[in-house]
This record gives sequence, structure tokens and C-alpha cells, in this order.
Amino acid sequence: MQRRAAPAVSAAAALLLTAGCSSDGGGTSGSDASASPSRTTPGASAPTRQAAEETPPAKGSVRVVRTVAEGLDSPWGLAPLPGGGLLVSSRDDGTIVRVDEKTGRKTELGEVPGVSAAGEGGLLGIALSPDYASDRMVYAYFTSVSDNRVVRMIYDEKKAPGEQLAAPDTVFRGIPKGFVHNGGRIEFGPDKMLYVGTGESGDTGLSQDKDSVGGKILRLTPEGEPAPGNPFPDSPVYSYGHRNVQGLAWDAKQRLFASEFGQDTWDELNAIKPGDNYGWPEAEGRSDDGDFHNPVDQWTTAEASPSGIAYAEGSIWMAGLRGKRLWRIPLNGTEASAEPQAFLEGEYGRLRTVVPAGGDRLWLVTSNTDGRGSPQDGDDRILEVRVT
Repeated sequence: MQRRAAPAVSAAAALLLTAGCSSDGGGTSGSDASASPSRTTPGASAPTRQAAEETPPAKGSVRVVRTVAEGLDSPWGLAPLPGGGLLVSSRDDGTIVRVDEKTGRKTELGEVPGVSAAGEGGLLGIALSPDYASDRMVYAYFTSVSDNRVVRMIYDEKKAPGEQLAAPDTVFRGIPKGFVHNGGRIEFGPDKMLYVGTGESGDTGLSQDKDSVGGKILRLTPEGEPAPGNPFPDSPVYSYGHRNVQGLAWDAKQRLFASEFGQDTWDELNAIKPGDNYGWPEAEGRSDDGDFHNPVDQWTTAEASPSGIAYAEGSIWMAGLRGKRLWRIPLNGTEASAEPQAFLEGEYGRLRTVVPAGGDRLWLVTSNTDGRGSPQDGDDRILEVRVT
């Protein structure tokens, strides 16, 4: 298979620019933790509401049903297996483990070779092939010594623990890497194409450069080629002007949403339209510049520093790292239909990943052992959560 490399990027992408990184918030920030997000979009017309769609209640609820598993080390991505079981990636160890969601028992599949964990980089998002039942392929996004890349591996559960992953096949390489802003979320969409959230690696100029894959959402075939119908000819770029995409999810109408780290002022939840420009670094949060697609909503970096997102019960559910809470954003089309609500504030520390578990249930992964949290006994853990 011909492996597609990303376009070349400038040497500046290798610089370690840690200032103003709200993402995993250990440092100072220009945000005011007590500030309330602005809900108005200056100078921009709101998207048309889709009145035919059923709008969820303005107020929802969250109840932690149980702790599924404990003792996970720097968990990042989670992929539910169709026959039962949860695959979880460890950012720092470079391993993937299988968790029995009934007993909490953990079995290591193996270590992904080539992972170079440092700062916010390492083994990040994982996803199952859309043809997993027949090909048994697990996709992974990771930081190597030279770049961020996507690989795929056959998972053979009949082999001995630690030896269940075949040698990785590189699907896409050349995504800019840095000590910060490595992106890392990957998901297969309803169209069976692979969507990849990337960061600008601290080089802000990459986000507006459509010839770079940094600060973008990419749309690829399972083999790593630009997907048919992408907005720019022969390009993997699906949307641009992003700072550091961390969450990807589709609603019941197959519309894509993405969460994104801001710098010092606003974190964002965006509704993604192919080919649109989301503003970074010229705009952070809402803008009156008509060239930029404004977010569905925005939060101060202390309230959010968002990571994974999931869709359930008519709402987007967004995990917060520095914010240490789970946000509910009820939707009417691609607009927030009511004020977002925060749940579990401070109860479980930093929250990294949230994944649909079917119906009104979610899997929620904490992130307190990543070097920026304060681990408690049992961290890190997977929770089963019921939501309305």
C-alpha cells in the first residue's frame, strides 16, 4: 500500500511554545475563572434553526452509575468493542489495554512501537475500523520522534496478552508535532471515512495554511488518502483555522461537532462545515469577522479546557480537563438550544474522554495521572454515567 505523507511544514513547527496553552492547564492563564461565557455573537448572523427537530429539555442530569475500572495510567483514547470490552490507550506507556466493562479486569494487548511520549504527545486517540468485524483493525494516532501519525494494527485476542497487536501499518504521517498542541482525536464517521483532529504544535501560522495539516480536521479514507468529496482538491483538509482539536462527535443527523482548546480566553465547541475557516490565530472564540465560522458556544479556559465529546440524548457532552467537569450542551440543529450545564465539577478531577455507551449511558475517562492532575486512590478510572 502506498503510504501518504503529509505536506512538508516549516521548521518553526518544531519549536516548543508552551506559553498560553490552556489545554492541560497547569500554568497561568489570562482567563477569569469566575467569568461567565459571552452568549452573543457580535456582528454575525445566527445559523438558521431547524424547527422540525425535537429539542431536548433545557435542563438535564448526570448520575454516575458505577466505576468500571481503576488503576489506569495516563489513559487517553477509548474504543468500545462490538462484542463487549473497552480498548484504552495509555499516552505515556504507549500501550493499549482491554477492559472488561463488567468486571473491570484489564488485559494488555501490547505496546505500540514508535511512540515517543513527551509533553502532550504520546499514544493518543484510538478507533476501530468500520469493517472491524472482518478485518480486526485498530487505528491509533501517536507522536513519534519526528511527527504525529496514524497507524493501524490487527488485534488478535487469541494470542498471549502483550502480543495481541500486529506490527503497525502507517496510514498517514507528517502531522506536525510539538511539546504541546498535538491534537490526537480520531474517529470514523457515519460515511466510514477517518476524521483526524490535529493541533498546530505551537506554530500558529500552520492553522491558516491550507498546505499544512497542522491545526486542521482531516478527512481520510481508511487507507489514508484524501477522502472523496473533500472541500479542497487532492487534500486531506476538511476544515482549518483550528488551534488544537481534541474531540469529534456526530449528532443524530450526522452533523460533525468538534471541541477545541483556546489559548487564554475562550475554549470552543464548533459545528464543522467542510472547507470552513474557524479563525485561529486571528480569532479566539466568537468574532465579528464574517470570514470565520463562529463556535456553537465558548467557555473560559478555567471552566473547560475541553477534551473528548460525545452525543447522547439530544446534547453534546464535553469533558473538561482544567475545568474538571462534564458539560452538557443541548442542541437545536447546530445551535445550543439552552445554556450549557456543568456536572461533576471537581468530583473526579480532570476528565479526558467521553464515549457513547448506548442509549442514555456514557463511558467517561478521568485524566489525573498525566502529570498535570492530582491523582487520588484508584486513579485513573473509567466511569459509567447515565445522562438526560
